[in-house]
Amino acid sequence: MLRRRRIWQCNEPPAAARERSPPRAAGFFPMKIAAPKETLPGERRVALVPGSCKKLIQAGMEVHMESGAGSEAFFTDAEYRDAGAQPIPDAGAVLGAGDLILKVQPPTRSEIERMREGAMLLATLMPLRNLDAVRALADRRITAFSTDAIPRITRAQAMDTLSAMANISGYKSVLIAAAELPKYFPMFMTAAGTVFAARVFVIGAGVAGLQAIATAKRLGANVVATDVRPEVKEQIESVGAKYVGVPLREATSSAGG
Repeated sequence: MLRRRRIWQCNEPPAAARERSPPRAAGFFPMKIAAPKETLPGERRVALVPGSCKKLIQAGMEVHMESGAGSEAFFTDAEYRDAGAQPIPDAGAVLGAGDLILKVQPPTRSEIERMREGAMLLATLMPLRNLDAVRALADRRITAFSTDAIPRITRAQAMDTLSAMANISGYKSVLIAAAELPKYFPMFMTAAGTVFAARVFVIGAGVAGLQAIATAKRLGANVVATDVRPEVKEQIESVGAKYVGVPLREATSSAGG
């Protein structure tokens, strides 16, 4: 009995493997999630990061990644493999294997043709700009969810890709401006004299604008902002900027904002 127990212990899979592969009921077929490498020139984002892969696998799903899909975002194939995902070198095999395909950019016609009929797609489709892609998806009976069309409500905040990307845009725009401006953003007082802070004017106080205001303030600039919606005055002032109103004859916002 002791010998049998020792053999069983030696053959037992490691704890990490048990954690990645939860027990499955008889006849259970896990959903296969696939994330190919983005093909648009200059696109460095990836639809699925290793941390998310681990959570999906712990929930009983299989994850297939195209080899090198996360390389431009500084995620190696080894990290995906450690999370339990399966890197596959062939993009066509990845697209064809997925019950659910995750992408950042809208799929190309070539990618759509390699997807399995009846599969699901989650991506930033921008359907009004990509009608041909939408029609091609419909022809292959692929159910597509456009992340840029998710309602901006409290319940859906975690899936609001527009706000997430706008935050990055507002932050990065100020960093680029600070690098290009031929003077300092903050005020410097030295024995040689005083360098006054830069004056920054932000037009628009949406998600990107508010992040731009906050970033410019953190860099030490004097920030003034405006928006056609007078009700955002408090939001502008809450992140440290001075509000400049623009007199308008007509209302610029609806009951929903």
